[in-house]
Amino acid sequence: MNPFDQTPDQFSSFPPLQFIPYPPPLNPNSNPNPNANSSPYNPTQIPIQDPNSTSPSHLLSFTVPKKRRRGRPQRKATSFHLPLIPNVTLNGNNGLFPSSSSTSNSVSAPLFRPNVENPNSSTQTVADTSDEIIVINKESTAEALIALSAGFPADSLTEEEIDAGVVPLIGGIEQVNYILIRNHIIAKWRENVSNWVTKEMFIDAIPKHCHTLLDSTYNYLVSHGYINFGVAPAIKEKIPAELIKSNVIVIGAGLAGLAAARQLMRFGFKVTVLEGRKRAGGRVYTKKMEGGNRLCAAADLGGSVLTGTLGNPLGIVARQLGYPLHKVRDKCPLYSLDGKPVDPDMDMKVETAFNRLLDKASRLRQLMGEVSVDVSLGAALETFRQVYGDAVNAEEMNLFNWHLANLEYANAGLLSKLSLAFWDQDDPYDMGGDHCFLPGGNGRLVHALAENVPILYEKTVHTIRYGSDGVQVIAGSQVFEGDMALCTVPLGVLKSGSIKFIPELPQRKLDGIKRLGFGLLNKVAMLFPHVFWGTDLDTFGHLSDDPSRRGEFFLFYSYATVAGGPLLIALVAGEAAHKFESMPPTDAVTRVLQILKGIFEPQGIIVPEPIQTVCTRWGGDPFSLGSYSNVAVGASGDDYDILAESVGDGRLFFAGEATTRRYPATMHGAFVSGLRESSNMAHYANARTLRKKIDRSPSKNAHSCASLLADLFREPDLEFGSFSVIFAQKNADPRSAAILRVTFSEPRKKSHEGSKPDQQHSNKLLFQQLQSHFNHQQQLHVYTLLSRQQALELREVRGGDEMRLNHLCEKLGVKLVGRKGLGSTADSVIASIKAERGNRKPAPTTLALKSGASKLNTGILKRKMVRKAKIVRSSNGPAAPTNSNVVNSKVSEETRASEEIRPADQMLLDTLGSGQNQGDMLKQ
Repeated sequence: MNPFDQTPDQFSSFPPLQFIPYPPPLNPNSNPNPNANSSPYNPTQIPIQDPNSTSPSHLLSFTVPKKRRRGRPQRKATSFHLPLIPNVTLNGNNGLFPSSSSTSNSVSAPLFRPNVENPNSSTQTVADTSDEIIVINKESTAEALIALSAGFPADSLTEEEIDAGVVPLIGGIEQVNYILIRNHIIAKWRENVSNWVTKEMFIDAIPKHCHTLLDSTYNYLVSHGYINFGVAPAIKEKIPAELIKSNVIVIGAGLAGLAAARQLMRFGFKVTVLEGRKRAGGRVYTKKMEGGNRLCAAADLGGSVLTGTLGNPLGIVARQLGYPLHKVRDKCPLYSLDGKPVDPDMDMKVETAFNRLLDKASRLRQLMGEVSVDVSLGAALETFRQVYGDAVNAEEMNLFNWHLANLEYANAGLLSKLSLAFWDQDDPYDMGGDHCFLPGGNGRLVHALAENVPILYEKTVHTIRYGSDGVQVIAGSQVFEGDMALCTVPLGVLKSGSIKFIPELPQRKLDGIKRLGFGLLNKVAMLFPHVFWGTDLDTFGHLSDDPSRRGEFFLFYSYATVAGGPLLIALVAGEAAHKFESMPPTDAVTRVLQILKGIFEPQGIIVPEPIQTVCTRWGGDPFSLGSYSNVAVGASGDDYDILAESVGDGRLFFAGEATTRRYPATMHGAFVSGLRESSNMAHYANARTLRKKIDRSPSKNAHSCASLLADLFREPDLEFGSFSVIFAQKNADPRSAAILRVTFSEPRKKSHEGSKPDQQHSNKLLFQQLQSHFNHQQQLHVYTLLSRQQALELREVRGGDEMRLNHLCEKLGVKLVGRKGLGSTADSVIASIKAERGNRKPAPTTLALKSGASKLNTGILKRKMVRKAKIVRSSNGPAAPTNSNVVNSKVSEETRASEEIRPADQMLLDTLGSGQNQGDMLKQ
């Protein structure tokens, strides 16, 4: 079987369609996001004003449609307001804000690395050239808008950027310059997305002292798929002719799988895509419908609407292909049971009441707190409707139910099962811009993305084995082996358990799969001999008097202007979508025609019989078992992150719309998740390659790891007092490994001075060796391997370094050791962190020794040594005789101190701990 998709583009035969833009309606009203406080970053609420003017005209704004308006366009638009970037200063939250702006009008900078205890110390002073905010051009505000549409905050770093270590110090001038460079590169590429943007294009525009920062910025944007992605010829040329890196297996040829496969191939990986269907695209499926007289149309039976186009990566792919987009027009008339148009005043009244109830539900969840997690949105809305007496008569109630059906369509779920607390948790991350159709169908995007990607069709995967040596993916009787695998199957398939994972997935991930909802949406596509419904609208709705059937054919999409023929599609949402699965297709079509005749025949318009019809059954499709995800009662946005987590130490990865908390239930969300995981997979592969290089040179192993460790601790991820911590930022699991370093130091002086009576104890020789050590060495670094959660808990211990050391030794029972005592487990962690940070610029010494990080007083060390020595002696019998061969040579450099601990020192350090194995600490 030929693994490559050689099928011709069946959509190219459609006649070219003219793109006629429709300007959005002018509406000065705003509708703030009711869930703004539930997310650390809310791009829909940044009302920051130009400090040089109090006039609203100085604010840049654009409309952002809410997810809950997916079916019918939102009448009250939410506006973006963005500060004019050049006039900025650093605020206390390490963000960028206008110097005269009020704090009440600013959004706090999100997700910063914790500051040290004294952030105002003069030790953070940097070179003069780094103290200045660079000026690239005069369009910084416009460039910030473009970056904002791509998901980047206007004045701070994303969590992903912080994890990637794009700047050595969070919150400084260098961060400001990084943001300006980042925005500039993104905007430059967006000018012509068919070009491959190179780093050299920006060298002349960026001051020389920021070229290292340019390297970091450019490498991050390219490796994470924010620029230079897609199907333009200049980008396809970057795929190496010979793929020499390890084998990767991608399960599923949907948008996530295709995006990841193309990106991985560009990175040089050998990719094999396994697809259970006979086609690519997954839940994106464009069917060519045909009739007599050469009549044909392209019907999107799955994902159809590009929701927000300002930063939509699929919109970028369409631009690369030269495909125009058609804005879904706002006009959406509703028709009553008798076919008459709904009175506009009543329509507005009920919609206003409906929006008011949603706002009341939002305030209710804030008052309820955590209790709201177990309450459904439907229950809250119905309670408020009864209390406030909205929709009192039959027609108003039918109209109210239509809005409920529209909301169920937006979420592909029953309101009775949607979480009151988090149903709209992704609203703050809406792409912004118009909702659009792609003329000819989204299958054209799928075809372009699948070109030259090695896809094996009709390969139904039923088993995935993963371990330290790689992966095995079994489809039927065939076994496919690889270094890594990416699973992009829909959440419905994961819920069904039709794929067996060996070993079983972690309970944390299994619980997340169970908690998240996976809803259903069905369609009836009808190709008619001619357009009888008019070409001046793209949508119209129909009311029902049965609440259980409120979603049955409640909304019609007209594709006549984009499909190449007179195509009309009726939607079935909510409870009706589930009943539709078992409804005979003839009955469904008959019901739809009855509705259409009831609407148009009173107007003197004859409704003809359709030439061809198609009814979807997404719930019964074994490769999807539903339509798209939602936040069910008991779930939260965190569950999307949990589903996105890799397992098996970077062997098995997950992508798809149900793995992105920002863009779930969208086509672009699936696409973005594929780009995300290709970056993660490349990171783990690079880390393993680095570890192999270290392992192949054992004589240099200790020295290499010690040098790496010293370099990594120049930029710790956490620093508090005399304690520093580094960990792998990409692994958010609280049980993941972290390396803690404790620094002991004391100015040179006679250590016998000032001895207190309580320091005279039976272990006198041990104490004297400790004194001798500090007479000849200014600093001592000791380490331990612990979990990320334990490191965070240690940071929260109050009472200074002595209390932290007490917590570390007494409460956690860890063993502080020299560098050589960490073992191979730590070597793996060190290599992983190094690979993650890449060519990150080392922080200047003045910044690395952060303020407030005063080194641990030797007296504290002495007392802890004495206390721990007593415990060891009382529990294990007499103390072992000490080694008198103490080396007295000085070690002045950090790399030397961390690399080599003398035998006597090692014995001293071993008495600090309880002897607990370092690897065992991670299991606590």
